[in-house]
Amino acid sequence: MNRYPLWKYLLLAFALVVGLVYTLPNFFGEAPAVQVSSVKATLKVDANLVPRVEQILAAAGIKPDFVQFEGNSVKARLADTDTQIKAKDALSKALNADPSDPSYIVALNLVSRSPHWLTGLHALPMYLGLDLRGGVHFLMQVDMKSALTKKADSLTGDLRTSLRDKNIRHAGISREGNTVEVRFRDAATRTTALTLLQDTQPDVVWAESASTNGDLLLTGTLKPEAMRLVQDAALKQNITTLHNRVNELGVAEPVIQQQGLDRVVVQLPGVQDTAKAKDIIGRTATLEVRLVDDSVEAAGAAVGNGPVPFGTERYVERGGGPLIVKRQVILTGENLTDAQPGFDDQQQPAVHLTLDAKGARIFKDITRENVNKRMAILLFEKGKGEVVTAPVIRSEIGGGRVQISGRMTTQEANDTALLLRAGSLAAPMEIIEERTIGPSLGAENIAKGFLSVTYGFAAIAVFMCLYYLLFGVFSTLALAFNLLMLIAVLSMMQATLSLPGIAAIALALGMAIDSNVLINERVREELRGGASPQAAIHAGYERAWATILDSNITTLIAGLALLAFGSGPIRGFAVVHCLGILTSMFSAVMFSRGLVNLWYGRQKKLKSVSIGQVWRPDGAPAPSTDVADPR
Repeated sequence: MNRYPLWKYLLLAFALVVGLVYTLPNFFGEAPAVQVSSVKATLKVDANLVPRVEQILAAAGIKPDFVQFEGNSVKARLADTDTQIKAKDALSKALNADPSDPSYIVALNLVSRSPHWLTGLHALPMYLGLDLRGGVHFLMQVDMKSALTKKADSLTGDLRTSLRDKNIRHAGISREGNTVEVRFRDAATRTTALTLLQDTQPDVVWAESASTNGDLLLTGTLKPEAMRLVQDAALKQNITTLHNRVNELGVAEPVIQQQGLDRVVVQLPGVQDTAKAKDIIGRTATLEVRLVDDSVEAAGAAVGNGPVPFGTERYVERGGGPLIVKRQVILTGENLTDAQPGFDDQQQPAVHLTLDAKGARIFKDITRENVNKRMAILLFEKGKGEVVTAPVIRSEIGGGRVQISGRMTTQEANDTALLLRAGSLAAPMEIIEERTIGPSLGAENIAKGFLSVTYGFAAIAVFMCLYYLLFGVFSTLALAFNLLMLIAVLSMMQATLSLPGIAAIALALGMAIDSNVLINERVREELRGGASPQAAIHAGYERAWATILDSNITTLIAGLALLAFGSGPIRGFAVVHCLGILTSMFSAVMFSRGLVNLWYGRQKKLKSVSIGQVWRPDGAPAPSTDVADPR
């Protein structure tokens, strides 16, 4: 009746071993480190970089705990943060001879002090949030001038389209700084255009003037309130884009918020690859589609590095030479709805783009009107533009699907797709400050948070052992098993534990012991009713299960609601809360019963159980728990 089959004991033993293995790394703590990764896809970081890093550190008088190649980067673990900063400066200076064009990213990081055999089992500590461990802090400056310039470029294209739709002839449209100039041959045409543009562009102030060559000009400048709206929109879009990029990286509970009028604070707790996070966040990848100027003048300028024709710019084609492209932007990254890495027809790495309805329509019209001409797809990163590919348009391309391929690695295709999928930045941003930040609540509050769980567990254990005797010991062991399983699951999930998460652990302990209280009282009730000890144990667990399940499911529903609708610390609390409910049902019922069955189930003629005083409801003297087993 009260015996487990062998497979259940094996299952409990396996869960216990797994819990110990995956909980153990959390006790070793973390050490400061520096991480070296490649900036360029053409520069591969491998194990050959390890001895070079060791030589640089040795020359700087720094002795690391170890230097190892892991994933796509080299990590050096150091003794303290002062040595970490010194090592970062030494590596940055030695590896990047030209700071304006770095080849490597040298970033601050934290690595576990766990032994290699645990790391080899992929047993890693769970991450701690900003309020417990801190993380990496970036302060980013938004280039508002570029946002206004981009708006002026967009305005130039809109003006050209509006005038063409109304058949109003002009002598040229150009941008000078943040102003737009439209040239006309006669005053009547300019007056007609002014009336149209005042209606279609209410955010622009127009002024009439004359040029030195006799043309009549309309000069448009954004109104001050419109400029503020552009800057605010650029900042908000950049924050949204950063959120998307951080989500792509899988960073838990990031802090991304505005600071001042043109700065953004990014705080990343528990990042696995700080260098990759800095690379992805710091890059300002924007996509533009333009036509290639295939005139004789453009070809001569590309070969001889002479002045480019009016309305064009010189860029370098990836893996090739200079290329002259027109300034008019046909499409931008804002017209993208999706970007996924893949392969082209020649099985070369590629990025497959999906355009929105507007972008698909524009792309279809442009490809129809420019068959047998080249179209350049440019990728701008950190203010530098590069032609990724410049294919020849063979026929009209519809359906809104575009492919970028040629001269890129698989990793580069993945990174490019991630950046484009996350969204383009409305304006370039530069990291002006980077540092690791300490726990926001201080070491004292952190210690109190962990001590609250320890003292709570100890108080529960003492009460259960005194009140339920041996069954209380079983309940305490089940509670310890529950805590072990909860931490192990959080570690396996690589979850980020914050201070609200510690509160959820304390709450989980109280709810888990409540299940054992229900079981013990149910066993007592059966004993009061005259059942034999073996029958009372069996009935107590069986009949308490329905109540335990109902109470935990209702609490789990509330936790799932917090998980679905909460954010930040609330979401962190909900994750630990829901996992604690699941582990408590397993430990309070299956593990505690396994202990009871192991202790009492072997006794064929069980006369008594150690479960404390069995009180009678009528106040009469309680019968002895030494109840004879009728078997």
